[in-house]
Amino acid sequence: MDWKEISGKTVDEAITVAMLELGVAIENMEYEVIEKETSGFLGMFGKPARIRARVKVTVEGTTKKFLEDVIRAMGVEAKAIVNYDQENSTIEINIDGDEMGVLIGKRGQTLDSLQYLISLVVNKNSENYIKVKLDTENYRARRKETLENLAKNIAYKVKRTRKPVSLEPMNPYERRIIHSALQNDKFVETYSEGEEPYRKVVINVKKGVYEKRYSSNYNNNNHSNNSNHSNNNNNSNNNSTSGGNNRNSSGYRKDNAVTNKNYKKPYNTSKSGFNKNYSADYKKDYEKYKESKEKKEETVETM
Repeated sequence: MDWKEISGKTVDEAITVAMLELGVAIENMEYEVIEKETSGFLGMFGKPARIRARVKVTVEGTTKKFLEDVIRAMGVEAKAIVNYDQENSTIEINIDGDEMGVLIGKRGQTLDSLQYLISLVVNKNSENYIKVKLDTENYRARRKETLENLAKNIAYKVKRTRKPVSLEPMNPYERRIIHSALQNDKFVETYSEGEEPYRKVVINVKKGVYEKRYSSNYNNNNHSNNSNHSNNNNNSNNNSTSGGNNRNSSGYRKDNAVTNKNYKKPYNTSKSGFNKNYSADYKKDYEKYKESKEKKEETVETM
C-alpha cells in the first residue's frame, strides 16, 4: 500500500488522524515522522507536525484486502476470516456470507481458482512458501466425504468386473483424497495419468491378486479330492479285508446278514466249494437249445 501524508498540530494528533483515515489500529500501521510541530514566535507562524503512514504489510492484511476486493468485484457481499500459522507456514481463510454458491462454482472450480490467486499474491514477496486453504460453508469437508464414497463404490465395481475405471479430471488435492481412501485396499490400486488440468485417477485391479487366489483354491480342491479318494480306497480295502476274514470254506460270509454292500460273491465258487467249469456247462446248454429249436422246425414242416 502507498504511503499517505497526514498532518496535525502535534505528532500524536497526526498519528490519531492517520489511524482514523486508514481504519486500523496503531499496531497494524506503519508511520514515519516527516516534520515535528514548531510553536513559532509568540505563538505565531507555527508549523504543524507532518507524518506519512500506511497499513502495515502483513500476510493476514494482504490476504484479507485482496480477497474482499475480488469478492466485491464479483457482486457478492461477504467477509473473509483469515488465520495465519507462521510456524507451519499455512494460512486458512473462511468466507462468511450469503449466496456462497457463486463463490464455490461447479464442483468447487471457482473456489479453487480464488485459492490459487490468493496463493500467488501471498507468496509473491514471501521468503518461505505459504500453503493457502480457502473454504466456505464447510464445502471442503463435504467434498472430501463425497470423493471417499465415490472411491469405494468404484473400487467395488472394479473388483466385480476386473476392468480399470478412469475418474473425471481432478485437482491435486482431490486426487490425493482418492489415493488415500484406497491405499489400504488389498485388491485394487490407484495411479494418476494425463497432464494438468486434465490429469485423472485410474482405479485398477492389482496385478497377480486373482491369479494367486485361484491357484490356491485349485490346490486346495485338488488336495481335498485326493484325500477323499484315498479315504475311499482305504475304506474299500478295509471292507474287502474284513469280508475275506469272515468267509467260510464255501466262500460265503459266516453270518447270514450281509452288512457290507461292497461284498461280492466269488464268481467261480459253487455251493460245494469246488470251482465250476462254466465253459462246459455253456456248451451243454447251447446243445439243448439247438435240439429244441430243430424239433420246433420239424413240427412246423409236418404241419
